[in-house]
Amino acid sequence: MSRYLPRLQAAWHNLVLVGMPGAGKSTLGVLLAKELALGFVDTDLLIQTDVGKTLQQIVDTEGYLALREHESRVLANLALSDSVIATGGSAVYSEQAMTALRARGLVVYLDVSLPALRSRITNYDQRGIARRPDQSFEDLYEERKALYLKWADTVIFCEGKSPDDVVRDVLAAVAV
Repeated sequence: MSRYLPRLQAAWHNLVLVGMPGAGKSTLGVLLAKELALGFVDTDLLIQTDVGKTLQQIVDTEGYLALREHESRVLANLALSDSVIATGGSAVYSEQAMTALRARGLVVYLDVSLPALRSRITNYDQRGIARRPDQSFEDLYEERKALYLKWADTVIFCEGKSPDDVVRDVLAAVAV
């Protein structure tokens, strides 16, 4: 819709989605890209293509810190414009990557409660999540929430909302 595009293209260039695994970044990213007539990129897929392994394979063979390093490198070198970018949940650990993303985009934190995320994530140990092996989902949530808030230009509360409702909330937040 034209009322959103001027601000995105003139001031932000990209719309960057951050949040926990299961927050809906990829699903909402596609919907937002369609609504805004922008491109869509899922950075988890870029990492997998770049490395030639799934995220879980990277964690299993190289460790969670290697996954974060791959993610940081891919995100810092991302040269996109006029796109909705769904980042991996651990993107916020990289100062370099987030600084680069924020310089070229509006960062939107999709805030979903821990209980809601727990109901969505059924394969925590096989999902390719960059976390310490002994780290519980609850501890990961607490650790990352502060980082999401640090980097976010705007926070969208997603609790109890349909994807269409969240898309409307994001569009309202970026409207001129």
